[in-house]
Amino acid sequence: MPRSLAKCSNVEDLRDLARRRLPGPIFHYIDGAADDELTYRRNTAAYEDYDLVPNILNGVADIDMSVEVMGQRLGLPIFCSPTALQRLFHHQGERAVARAAEKFNTLFGVSSLGTVSLQEIGDLISTPKMFQFYFHKDRALNAAMLDMARAARFDILTLTVDTITGGNRERDLHTGFTTPPRLTPKSMLEFAAKPSWAMNYFLRAKFELSQLKDHVGQGSNIAISVGDYFSTMLDQNMNWDDAGDLRANWDGKFCLKGVMSARDARRAVELGADAIMISNHGGRQLDGARAPFDQLEEILAEVGGEIDVICDGGIRRGTHVLKAMALGATACSGGRMYLYALAAAGQAGVEKALGNLESEIERGMKLMGVTSLDQLTPDMIRRRQV
Repeated sequence: MPRSLAKCSNVEDLRDLARRRLPGPIFHYIDGAADDELTYRRNTAAYEDYDLVPNILNGVADIDMSVEVMGQRLGLPIFCSPTALQRLFHHQGERAVARAAEKFNTLFGVSSLGTVSLQEIGDLISTPKMFQFYFHKDRALNAAMLDMARAARFDILTLTVDTITGGNRERDLHTGFTTPPRLTPKSMLEFAAKPSWAMNYFLRAKFELSQLKDHVGQGSNIAISVGDYFSTMLDQNMNWDDAGDLRANWDGKFCLKGVMSARDARRAVELGADAIMISNHGGRQLDGARAPFDQLEEILAEVGGEIDVICDGGIRRGTHVLKAMALGATACSGGRMYLYALAAAGQAGVEKALGNLESEIERGMKLMGVTSLDQLTPDMIRRRQV
């Protein structure tokens, strides 16, 4: 496998570079999922069951890869889905991903469990920004996070709806992963084996969950697993009325992340959401759940044309994006595809990941015989007979 960023041609190459640069527990936090990780694997394998049907002789020298998502014109049809704990993976954290997303004029999502403040990200980039909202039991914290997002001029508020309790992330249980990392004899050996990572983590600015640290100690000063954080800190009574209240208290665009059924997609439209992200949290929550791409046609049949529909998760290739767009998705998003890259090389790594996907999408569009993504239609894709 490639041992330098320049030779990383795809997501798998970047994953391998990240594995060699991160302590084991931290790599496996990015790489792992729930239970037997069936859903995690299916998220990517689902794309393999569909074949593209190209057209020819259409004059494809000039390609337009842009899409409009929630009123924002993006230069790529894939964006950086919000993910937690980024300064654990590389000391630049969200700053690196924000700058890379700005370079490619695509959307960047920041998690409630982010490690750089919303205000800093708001000051850092001018391109579209999404804040992923976790609905906590602490109503004062919920209100404070809304105020932070408004003050930092975030364009989109995205309520994550599939973390009503923590998934059974067995890799994290086996490795002892927590945030912040606990210092044990075993973890110290892991850190010592990756001295570059350890020096950056221990000698740079203290790790924190920037949106949460003034309200809760868990995650910043008190070590906790992400699964336990979801199970103990988030409100398990969250319901559609709470989502409606949140939508009413936000003046910008509003999205629900974690919608997997056509019925819930219809309710999102009725709620007044501007978009839904079809997502199973990267296979980290309910193992055995359907893959987002497998659910795309069913959900589009119910609400297509009424709301932006984003296919989130499992994307490893530009052709995966083209398949989702051919079925009718508004855009795609992903987390691991850029987290491996962040861990591998910071901002340069994320730029490499997005650049690789950009090249693959452009090449794929030309080979499909289209010059804009809206020319992709359902008659250009077939489900293989399995």
